[in-house]
Amino acid sequence: MDEITLTFYRENAAAYAGWKKAPSTRLMAFLALLPQGGAILELGCGAGHHSAVMLAEGFAVRATDGSPEMAAIASQRLGQPVEAMRFDQLDAQAAYDGVWASACLLHVPRDELSGILARIHRALKPSGVFYASYKMGESDGRDSLGRYYSYVSPEWLAATYASAGPWTTLSSDTNVIQSFDETPANMLNLVVRKVSA
Repeated sequence: MDEITLTFYRENAAAYAGWKKAPSTRLMAFLALLPQGGAILELGCGAGHHSAVMLAEGFAVRATDGSPEMAAIASQRLGQPVEAMRFDQLDAQAAYDGVWASACLLHVPRDELSGILARIHRALKPSGVFYASYKMGESDGRDSLGRYYSYVSPEWLAATYASAGPWTTLSSDTNVIQSFDETPANMLNLVVRKVSA
């Protein structure tokens, strides 16, 4: 993950945690694809809002965030430890029924995303389900707060996923959100299922 971006989240953890995000309309649909009580890894959990829903629905959740400060806030919310873990530190194998990565992998530099996706593929159990959301575009850059983003097209993302391991696409859709810096963002939401080699 980009160091400037990580520093932003470390220094602004409390403000970001207090930001009122719209509830995820996709989380319940994602959970419906998993076995009851299944194991979920959340990457970039932020203040833990989504993990709280997963736990309330009876799932076993490993919540992680790249910012130790954000992980501490999430841990208080969830009443369980939240790990400070960067995406490139994921080394689990066949451990999770689902991986949830809402608006976090969009901070991964374009040339590093394939390697992170390969780690996620390995971490999923056979037929495990993976959700991630990305900002749409054709290049990379920084927002008004200095955060790095990799802006992706559906075609580029499909090729990058294919390079990281076989997947079956379950759904792909777009929507517009209001970012933390109060600018609109066109999002691409992708749900895939791991295909075992």
